[in-house]
Amino acid sequence: MKLSPRIKLGLIAALFALPIVASLVTYTFFKPEATANYGELLLPPATVTSQPFNQPDGATFSFSELLGKWVMVVSDSGACPDACVRKLLTMRQARLALGRNATRVERVLVVDDLNALDPKTVAPFEGTRLALTRTGLALPPGAANDRAHIYLVDPRGNVMMRWPAQPEWKRMLKDLERLLKASQIG
Repeated sequence: MKLSPRIKLGLIAALFALPIVASLVTYTFFKPEATANYGELLLPPATVTSQPFNQPDGATFSFSELLGKWVMVVSDSGACPDACVRKLLTMRQARLALGRNATRVERVLVVDDLNALDPKTVAPFEGTRLALTRTGLALPPGAANDRAHIYLVDPRGNVMMRWPAQPEWKRMLKDLERLLKASQIG
């Protein structure tokens, strides 16, 4: 059976058009799902501040001390109003729910103003590192100076994800579990 040149040309054109038609049909009838993560990935990730902070006992604190660990960072006033307490509670709950992986995650509260920190307010959140802004220094924008989010810093010191200030801690936990399972470091 001999094919005419027109039929041959039509078959060649169909061969090249088939992937385009298949992709359009797939996209139309099988919509891609949203991302699996709850938190917002920050692209490109920024390096966490290298600015030194004070601790309540007078010692110096720097985020470089926590290299090799995943770090949840929250920033708020030293007065630590209810919103601050809820953020600290969420971070504590998510970390405790990690079980044996909890030791891989640290928590830091950056006090971004000069209000005195009430020890009674932060007492229930034992293990949370407290970073007090030094007098006369301004914090750069980012993880250490944003009350609207809870940030996640990877073991290399990159701020790579953020959640809203009042997140659903179970969804936040799923993000953390997925990251810790996939991570070769920290």
